[in-house]
Amino acid sequence: MNDASYNAPGQQWNAAAYAHNADFVAELGDTVARLLAPRPGERILDLGCGDGTLTERLAKSGATVVGVDASHDMIEAARSRGLDARVLDAHHLPFEREFDAVFSNAALHWMLNHESVVAGIYRALKPGGRFVAEFGGHGNVAAICTAILAALQARGISGKARFPWFFPTPEEYRESLEAAGFKVNAIELIPRPTRLPTGIAGWLATFANPFLHGLDEDLREAILDDAESLLAPSLRDGYGNWTADYVRLRVQARR
Repeated sequence: MNDASYNAPGQQWNAAAYAHNADFVAELGDTVARLLAPRPGERILDLGCGDGTLTERLAKSGATVVGVDASHDMIEAARSRGLDARVLDAHHLPFEREFDAVFSNAALHWMLNHESVVAGIYRALKPGGRFVAEFGGHGNVAAICTAILAALQARGISGKARFPWFFPTPEEYRESLEAAGFKVNAIELIPRPTRLPTGIAGWLATFANPFLHGLDEDLREAILDDAESLLAPSLRDGYGNWTADYVRLRVQARR
């Protein structure tokens, strides 16, 4: 994303690396995609579409799906699937009463000015249109965050300003939705321990860059090594498999 006041610096997305380290994101998004229940002829916005894996599945319903993401590399990957995919910052959505539904999976927690994003989603929907989303909620990757912050603090670096995510409680996010005009049908936190196919090292390489932005390579590596050591007793099993402490916030609302 391009607006530094709304988005964490240092996070770059690479579609190939993402597919290698985090293919579980789209796979585990199937449940919320089924909740959307797209229908032929509908026009749907996939907000934070990434490489288009879920966007493509939505389009198979016969709906017309537009995917948007702030990453040029991810959008190129989505376009390679033949999708209508556009580079856009979700804080500045240009749509007005255009979509029957807005869908988002594993993206909204990266969008730090959530009020602006929610207002844009509301504007993009037709009257009666639905908003279905799942993203990091309160307590998401708490152990991972604590380990990274501790590794930074041990070197006299404050992680508070580097924290890149918005993990709200259901009450907080309901308040934002209702303030924008939404009627909330359902909102809940869902603990979802998630196996990491390339371990914690792959996860950190994919998602933790904002914590390390501007640091030299040796210092980055030392912080990552310390975070991994701190996390091993709680997130790595006896066979060497890593499981992240995910907590998702699932939302269903209508304009």
